[in-house]
Amino acid sequence: MLFIFCLSFNSCKGQQEKTTSNQDSELYTYKKGNPNGIGKWYMGREIAHVMGYQGMAWLNRPEREEEENVSLLIKNMDIQPADNIADIGAGSGYHVFKMAPLAYQGQIYAVDIQPEMLAEIERQKEKKNINNVKVLQGKEKTTNLPKNTIDKVLMVDVYHEFNFPYEMLLSIKSALKKDGKIYLIEYRKEDPKIPIKPIHKMTEKQAVKEFESAGFRLVQNINNLPWQHCMVFEKNSR
Repeated sequence: MLFIFCLSFNSCKGQQEKTTSNQDSELYTYKKGNPNGIGKWYMGREIAHVMGYQGMAWLNRPEREEEENVSLLIKNMDIQPADNIADIGAGSGYHVFKMAPLAYQGQIYAVDIQPEMLAEIERQKEKKNINNVKVLQGKEKTTNLPKNTIDKVLMVDVYHEFNFPYEMLLSIKSALKKDGKIYLIEYRKEDPKIPIKPIHKMTEKQAVKEFESAGFRLVQNINNLPWQHCMVFEKNSR
């Protein structure tokens, strides 16, 4: 049985810190929930633990292509040569190095909060002699991406782990160009047969609710991946 996991390593501790700001108290609630969650809730959804860098081998597992059809996901993104793309929660760079050759005139931003993940991407970047990948360390509330520069954002099975999802969406919104798009990839919670822990899944309804609150609208949900939603969001111009 395939499963998502997170161990309570030091690299993840920052994800669990609570703030006492007025905005935080208005957006988030705290109560005991799933043992794989952090006890923090946003719009009725408990936020999951972050998978630590110790799970890097799982991200790079050989069977991932067969299980998730990553090639089709990349095709769904319709990557153009000059695209600037941000992979947020890039992990060990599994998707980064599949996108880089397609956007050879653009820039791939590999964003993660764990230095160990970013170090692995740097290692792979040097090994593969890739020149259009820029490693960027994000924080809990910001991607640290430059404003109005990103054509496409990819988030693969990571949004549900954001400790501050609302603030992160606002940061992404600031980084996107006017017609930029977010490709949100999450395991389908609507399907109990998908062998992933429920707290690491999302329904389309829940995703739409959260993204609309930050000023996005769902353009389409490309329903061609074996286990995951491929939801495409853009800024709501209304």
